[in-house]
Amino acid sequence: MEDEFDGPVCSRHFGISRFVGFNYVDLIWKWDLRSFFGMALRPREPKFELLTVDLSENLGRTPRPIITEYDPKKRTARTELGDLVLVKYKCHSNNVPTSMTNGSTLPLVSSTALTDQEAGGYNPFEHRRLEHPTTDAETLIHLLKGSLGTGILAMPLAFKNSGLFFGLIATCVIGLICTYCIHILVKCSHILCRRMKVPSLGFADVAEVAFMAGPKSVRQFSTLARAIINSFLVIDLLGCCCVYISFVAKNAKMVGDVVFEHNIDLRFYMLSLLPLLIVVNLIRNLKYLAPFSMVANILMAVGMVITFFYVFRDGLPAVGDRPSFSSFETLPIFFGTAIFALEGVGVVMPLENNMKTPTHFIGCPGVLNTGMFFVVSLYASVGFFGYLKYGDATMDSVTLNLPKELLAQSVNIMIAIAIFLTYALQFYVPMEIIWKALKHRFTSRPLLVESSIRVLLVCGTMAVAIAVPNIGPFISLVGAVCLSTLGLMFPSFIELVVLWESGLGRFNWILWKNLFIISFGVLGFVTGTITSLHEMSASK
Repeated sequence: MEDEFDGPVCSRHFGISRFVGFNYVDLIWKWDLRSFFGMALRPREPKFELLTVDLSENLGRTPRPIITEYDPKKRTARTELGDLVLVKYKCHSNNVPTSMTNGSTLPLVSSTALTDQEAGGYNPFEHRRLEHPTTDAETLIHLLKGSLGTGILAMPLAFKNSGLFFGLIATCVIGLICTYCIHILVKCSHILCRRMKVPSLGFADVAEVAFMAGPKSVRQFSTLARAIINSFLVIDLLGCCCVYISFVAKNAKMVGDVVFEHNIDLRFYMLSLLPLLIVVNLIRNLKYLAPFSMVANILMAVGMVITFFYVFRDGLPAVGDRPSFSSFETLPIFFGTAIFALEGVGVVMPLENNMKTPTHFIGCPGVLNTGMFFVVSLYASVGFFGYLKYGDATMDSVTLNLPKELLAQSVNIMIAIAIFLTYALQFYVPMEIIWKALKHRFTSRPLLVESSIRVLLVCGTMAVAIAVPNIGPFISLVGAVCLSTLGLMFPSFIELVVLWESGLGRFNWILWKNLFIISFGVLGFVTGTITSLHEMSASK
C-alpha cells in the first residue's frame, strides 16, 4: 500500500499486567510515527493492534476478555472492564486524577491470587479518604431515621389484614429477611472491594462490578444492572420526598385550620415549606445531617410514646377478641404494607461508605443489627397493640384513632416535623447518584452547580406534590416495585454472581437460599402492587 509507513513503530503501554477479574492482560498499542506526531500528508486513522497475553490457563480460571474502543479524534483508548474497574472506581475512590490514568502512571494491581486478595492482602477500609466520616452513633441515628417513616403509622391496619399473631410473626420474619439481604449486599461490597482493590463501592457500583467480573453469561448485563438500580433508587426516593411534602402539609393543615379558624388551601402549606426544604437540603455531608436525624428520632419516639399512652390508657381487650389469622384474600395488603414500611436499603451503602469504622456496621451486634432490631420491634409493637386496641375500627393511620385532645393531636405535629427532617436524608441518595453522573461536565464552579441542582430538584418534588396532592398511592406502587426489587431480589442475584466461581456451598445451599429470597421478593412485588392498586382504587 502506498500510504504504508516502513519506519519504526512507537509503542506505549496502557496499564501493564493488570489484574482484572481472574485474568492477566497486557495491552500494547502501536501507532506509526507519522500518525502519532501528526505528520501525515493527509488525515488518516491511526493504526493499532491489541495484543493480549492470557494466563487464565495457568490460573485455572475462565478468561476475562476486554472490549477495547479507540477514539481517533482524542487519541484515547478505553477498555470496558479494565477502565471501569481499575480507573473509574480505583482512581476516583483514591482521589487519583483521571488524566493520570491514560498512561503508565495508572496504579497497578499486584498479581496475587484471588484467595490471597480476599483473605486480607488489601484492606479497603484503610484506604478510604473521607472528609467528614460519621461515627457509629451517627450512623445508627441515620439508619433509624431512614427506616422509620410514615409506614409505621399504617402497621395496625396491616395487622388488621393479617390477623394478630400471624401479623406479629410475619413482621418479624420480613424484618429478618430484609436485614439479612442488607448483610448480603454489604458483604458482597467488601468482597469486591478487596478483589478489585478499591476503598468503597455504592449499591449500583457493587452490582455493575459483580456482573462484569462474574460468569461470562452475565457480563453483558452489568450496565443494565447499574441503570436499573440507579433508576429505581432515584425514582423511589424522590417519590418518597414528594409524599413527605404532602404528608407534612396535610398534618400542618389539620392544626392550622383549627388555629386560624379558616380552611386554607393545602397547596399554601406546601409552598410555605419550600424555603426551609431548600436550606436543609443544601447540606452536603451526612455528618452535618446527623443532628436533624437525631431531632427527628426524638420527635418520632415522643410521638410513639404518646400513642402508646392512649392505646394502653383504658386497658386492652383480650387477645382472644382479635382473630389470629385474617384471611388469604387480605394477606397481599399486609405483605405490601409491611415490606414497604420495613425496607430501607436505599440509604444503607451511603451510610456504610461514610463510616469512620465500617467494620462495625455488620459486626455483632453491629450498627445494622442494632438499628434493625429496634426498627422491627417498634413496627411489630405498633401493629400488634394498635390492632389489639382498635380492632375493626383501625384506620389507615393509627393517629386518626386517637381522641381529639390537644396532647393526642400534638402527635400529628411531632411526626410531621420528624418526616420533614427525614426529607434531607431521603434526598441525599438520589442527589448523590445524579451529581456523580453530571459532575464531570462541570469542572468550573462545581459547588455552585451542585447547589443549583439541589434547589431545582427540591423545587421539582414540590411541584409534583402540588400538582398531585394525593400522590401517595401512586408512589406506593412505585415503591412496591422498586423496594422489593432493590431490597430482596438484587442482593440475592449479586451474591450468586460474586460467589458463582468460588462455590455456592455444600449441596449448593447458597443457591437454594437465594432462590427462596428471590421468590419472596417476587411475592413482595406482586402483593405490593396489589396493595397499591387497591389504595388507588379506594382513593378515587
